[in-house]
Amino acid sequence: MTTAMTKRIDIISDTHGHLSDQLLAALEGADLIVHAGDLTSESDYFELRAIAPMRAVLGNNDWYYDYGPEVKKTARFTYEGLTFGVAHYREDVPLDGVDVAVCGHTHRPKIVNMGRRVLVNPGSPTYPRTMQGPTIARMLVRDGEILSLDIINL
Repeated sequence: MTTAMTKRIDIISDTHGHLSDQLLAALEGADLIVHAGDLTSESDYFELRAIAPMRAVLGNNDWYYDYGPEVKKTARFTYEGLTFGVAHYREDVPLDGVDVAVCGHTHRPKIVNMGRRVLVNPGSPTYPRTMQGPTIARMLVRDGEILSLDIINL
């Protein structure tokens, strides 16, 4: 008999070509990184992927960068029994059948429970637009269940 392990998903967005030491330290130990666009740096993309597997989408400032064919305008994937829909703009997030909707762009962190799904905007670890300062979101999951979901101040 195997026991399910808790997995940590760190959700980020709008890094805009700058990965701070605080961000990199916070991401250490993540099982998955989800980036909701505006990486604006191919080298940052590969640096983040060296920390943990990553799923990323294109933001409005990413059109001139080549992250490879797996990075598109939207993403839909299943991880640890949860279905994720990711896009830079909230209105572009694929919502049909998703458990976790992820967006960015506003640089303002927000978690909204939407019935059977949750919407997460992690804010920005680089250029925050609130007095809260630099932020990411962190989710702990096990067996298709969200154990916790929090905005983390860096």
